[in-house]
Amino acid sequence: MPAKPSYLNFDKKGYAWKRGVDYRKHSERYQIGKGEQGVLICEPYKSELVAHWRFRTPEMAEVSSKNIYRMFLSYLKRGEFVGADMARKFLQMGFTRARRYANYKGGRKYAVKDKRLLKKGTGDLLKAKSAAIFYQKWKQAEKHPRYQKEKEQWRQLRG
Repeated sequence: MPAKPSYLNFDKKGYAWKRGVDYRKHSERYQIGKGEQGVLICEPYKSELVAHWRFRTPEMAEVSSKNIYRMFLSYLKRGEFVGADMARKFLQMGFTRARRYANYKGGRKYAVKDKRLLKKGTGDLLKAKSAAIFYQKWKQAEKHPRYQKEKEQWRQLRG
């Protein structure tokens, strides 16, 4: 049986993150989740971060990952765990998306017409360098002592 994209069975109603919520004002509604979940929904952080998110070339990835990491540190300093976690997710997403483009031509893992899995190894090898740059910053953010402490506190309070 061919692999199918997970979005085909997406449970929109049960999804924890909701559009139209200001997660800066209502941080209590934020959930850490798994991986990059909620990264393109949680405003105003999404809009603040996506403006800096680029991985087309290694040079762009270098500038982008540094800017997003600076924002990560700024959110931590201001006591905005949600912003810091979102910045961490954008760094992670820089890695995963760049890897997708490194592995698959045009970044498409599945065929548009029949949703079948496409051949791996057809992508842009420069994107692998961009992915490595984002990976380093993502891991640096994850290991930050204050982030780790606040993440643990958040999970204890909010699950």
